Amino acid sequence: MSGHSKWSTIKRKKGATDAARGKLFTKYIKEITMAARAGGGDAESNPRLRSAIAGAKSVNMPAANIERAVKRGTGEIAGALYEEIGYEGYGAGGVAVLVDCATDNRNRTASEIRHAFARNNGSLGEAGSVSYLFKPRGVIVLDRNAVTEDLLMEVALEAGADDVVGTVEHLDVVMSPSVFEAVKAALAVRGIAVVSAEITKLASLHVPIAEKEATQVFRLIEALEDNDDVQKVYANFDMSDELLAKLTQ
Repeated sequence: MSGHSKWSTIKRKKGATDAARGKLFTKYIKEITMAARAGGGDAESNPRLRSAIAGAKSVNMPAANIERAVKRGTGEIAGALYEEIGYEGYGAGGVAVLVDCATDNRNRTASEIRHAFARNNGSLGEAGSVSYLFKPRGVIVLDRNAVTEDLLMEVALEAGADDVVGTVEHLDVVMSPSVFEAVKAALAVRGIAVVSAEITKLASLHVPIAEKEATQVFRLIEALEDNDDVQKVYANFDMSDELLAKLTQ
């Protein structure tokens, strides 16, 4: 899970600016709207909506914004209709990149995604060219100093998680999406605080990259994540901890 874990570390190091928070609000509003449209407006019976609302609350989105997004999804109030679409391609060094989008203008989004790849030494691929490398997984990140690894293993694995992966600063609990809520609940019952929790996609194969390629891949991911139509970006790069430390200075 190198790409996911190390890119998350870089984003946390950079901190959340007001502009970044505004973009996060836009992405969560779209996700809440689509989740409510697909599965209804009751978060208790709609896991996707429940997860989206939890994410929105984690970045301090006002409750009124969340409520309006739910009502747009259920059709109670008027709003844009978003289409979910994915793009696949390659970054520098042959890194596989998967992009999930939500858009009300497919042509605009396709043009902007293609441009982001082209200007950052990447290229778009055909459908299915890299998606087979990624699998939906639940990932819960904890501060390494907040809990012992033994206790976390005991609680998480008993609740159905598959593994606990240690990084320099964090402990990452990895699981099937089907047990994501159960593992979160088990940690909450034991009073174990989490840094973040999300359903993501992890790569089964990782591509080692050096500093030059890493810089280009990061610029590509940043350009994609800066696009309001992009919901999530996944990549299968790997790098040394030393290079990670250098890039986050």
